[in-house]
Amino acid sequence: MPPATRIFSEEHEQFRDSLREFVAREITPFVSEWDEAGTFPRDLYRRAAELGATGLGFPEEYGGSPGDIFFKLILAEEYARCGAGGLQASINSHTIALPPIVAAGSEQIKRLVLPPVIKGEKIAALAVTEPSGGSDVAAVKTRAVRDGDHFVVNGEKTFITSGMRADFLTTAVRTDPHRKGADGISILVIDGDTPGLSRTALNKTGWWCSDTAHLHFDNCRVPIDRLVGDEHKGFRTLMANFNGERLFMAALAYAFASVCYEEALDWARQRVTFGQPLVQRQVIRHKLVDMAMRIEAARCLVYNLADRLRHSPNDAEVVAGIAMAKVFATQTMRFCADEAVQILGGMGYMRGMRSERIYREVKVMMIGGGSEEILKDLAARQLGY
Repeated sequence: MPPATRIFSEEHEQFRDSLREFVAREITPFVSEWDEAGTFPRDLYRRAAELGATGLGFPEEYGGSPGDIFFKLILAEEYARCGAGGLQASINSHTIALPPIVAAGSEQIKRLVLPPVIKGEKIAALAVTEPSGGSDVAAVKTRAVRDGDHFVVNGEKTFITSGMRADFLTTAVRTDPHRKGADGISILVIDGDTPGLSRTALNKTGWWCSDTAHLHFDNCRVPIDRLVGDEHKGFRTLMANFNGERLFMAALAYAFASVCYEEALDWARQRVTFGQPLVQRQVIRHKLVDMAMRIEAARCLVYNLADRLRHSPNDAEVVAGIAMAKVFATQTMRFCADEAVQILGGMGYMRGMRSERIYREVKVMMIGGGSEEILKDLAARQLGY
């Protein structure tokens, strides 16, 4: 089903058209091969940057291009059309790694990191999650101790998207071990080639072409000028990043659900059983309507919240709504992936089908960016109950 158009300007639609053509030409024909290989060409970052997709919404003085929240929703919707979550996760890893630098970084750090990443020459990753912490950002244990003009970093990070080949790691560290919880957390930009940093690739159920890493920091010396914002005050900067990430993931989720719907509908029109196309069977039509209904509801919810986020980014109801939208959209993705595979039958279990791939990738979408349980509790607190 086509997205609503009345909230999009001509400029929005021009960007959508160019990105859709790019995905159809440069990504979709090759994505199954890349998924099986467990990677995709690094040059794709540069080609996406030339289109303006990489710098979308980042400051123009560093190579970015103007773009409101609806441009970012278009980015999610169009990248999802290839049906490969791993591709979009890695090619967009900078969208969660760079905002803390934009918000709180020194001019020196911005000049060092933003231009080459926005040009697609370098890769940036966000390194927050730890083996013992999961969604609990305040439980960060990775230590960074001052030693002259350096921090000495020791600890581990895990499930880091683009962690294997990132040139810059926007890393959450504890700089004051005597403070508990959110207090005492800082942000450092750590180079990927820092001595003492080791990386281990992780094998996953889905997102195969996205490199995902476990990082180990062993006495890594990081210059103090790589500190982002004030020392011990990084938690709020990190948390401010989550609303945009979760809304983006919600858009991805209903867009992936739409891919499943379209593939199932196309199959139902072609597949003949007992002398009739599947789509003529009432039970199949009902499945398709159930899918379309949920997709449209999720999309409208996200569009509404995107508009409210522009005007009231810190409103408790908006924060709660985004948390709920991410939960609802990923549940929609799960429902549609399951129904699509059922409609496709044996073909739905075959590698190379987009629905099969999305079916495997549902859980990472429901967990990443804040698990369903965490987000429901967050929404309840924001709503005052």
